[in-house]
Amino acid sequence: MKQKFKNLFSGGLGQLTIPLIAILLLVIFNLIRDPSFFSIGIMHNNDGNVVLAGNLISIINGASELAILAMGMTLVTAACGGQDISVGAAAAIAGSVFVKVLKSTSEITGLTVVLAFLCACIVAMLFGAFNGTLVAIFKIQPMIATLILYTCGRSIAYWINGGATPTVSSPIITALGGFIPGIPVPTPVIIVLVAGIVLKLVFRFTSLQLFTQSVGINGSAAHLNGINEKFIKMLSFVILGVCVAIAGSIGVSRLGLINHETLLIDIEMDTILAVAIGGNSLGGGKFKISGSIIGAYVIQMLTITLYAMKVSSTDVKAYKAIVIVLLVVIGSPVVKKKVDKLMMRIRKSKDRNTVKGAQS
Repeated sequence: MKQKFKNLFSGGLGQLTIPLIAILLLVIFNLIRDPSFFSIGIMHNNDGNVVLAGNLISIINGASELAILAMGMTLVTAACGGQDISVGAAAAIAGSVFVKVLKSTSEITGLTVVLAFLCACIVAMLFGAFNGTLVAIFKIQPMIATLILYTCGRSIAYWINGGATPTVSSPIITALGGFIPGIPVPTPVIIVLVAGIVLKLVFRFTSLQLFTQSVGINGSAAHLNGINEKFIKMLSFVILGVCVAIAGSIGVSRLGLINHETLLIDIEMDTILAVAIGGNSLGGGKFKISGSIIGAYVIQMLTITLYAMKVSSTDVKAYKAIVIVLLVVIGSPVVKKKVDKLMMRIRKSKDRNTVKGAQS
C-alpha cells in the first residue's frame, strides 16, 4: 500500500488522480444525498424492447458524444498545444451531410446509413484538414485557426439542407441513437467503447502516441529525430474530424432530425474541459485518452446531479463552472508542484525520524 501511495505522487500527481477523485466525490455526494441515485432499473421502451434505465445509464449515455470528441481533442491538444473550438459547428456540418445522404434515397437501409456516415466522415476530415493546414503549415494558433469554422460552420450546415430541418425516420436510425433490439445497453455507449478500443489498438501497434507526444513536447527536436511535425499535427486534426462525424451522426440519430442551430451546441467548451479534467496538459505533450474520457463522464455526472437536485437549466452552467474551476485549479501545475514539495518534506521528516530511532 505504501509503495502504491508513493507511486501515485512520485513525480507529481498521477494523471488520472484528479478525474478519479472527482468521480469519487460525486459518487459519495450522491449516495449521501440519495442512496438510490445510482440504482439501475429494467424497463420497456417505446418499441417494446427491454432496456436499462436510471441515472447511471443517463450519465454514460448522455456523455457519449462528449467522450468521443474528447478523444480527438486530446490528440489535437497534445500535438499542437492548443484546442479546436469548432467541433460543435463541424459536428453540425457532418450531421447535415449524414441527413442529406439519407434523404437522397427512397428507403433507409443499412448500406445507406454506412454510406451516409462515410460521406459525413469525409466532409468532417476535409474540414479537419483545413484547420490542420492553418495550424501546421501557416503556424496559426489552433484556437484562432478554428475560430473561422466556429463562426461559419453552422451556416454551412444550414445551407447543406437548404435551411430546412429534415427528419429521418427509420428503425436503424432509432437503434443507432437509442437501443439495438435485444441489447439493453444504449447504442452510443457501445460506439464509445468501440472507438476507445480502436484508438487503443492504433496506439498499441503504431508509434502515433509517441510521435504525437514528441511533437507536442518539442516540435523542433522531434523534426531533428525524423518525425514529420506538420504531418502529425495535420493527422491529429483529421482524426478529430472522424470523431466529429461520429458525434454528429449520434446526435442526429438521437433526435431523428438535423437542427443546425442546436446540434451539440456549446459542446466545444465541455470538450476542452474534459481534456483538462483528465489531467492532460493544455500546452501539449504527454496525454492519456482514458483521462479525457473520464473527464467527459465527470462533466455529465455533475450535470445529472444538478438536475436531480432540481437546479434550473439556466443555473446549471454557473454551478458547473464553479466546480470545474476548482477541479482545474487543483490539477494545475502550481498545485501539483506544491503537493510535490509537501510530500517531499513529509518523506524527509519520516526518514530523519527513522534515522534518529535507529541511532537511539
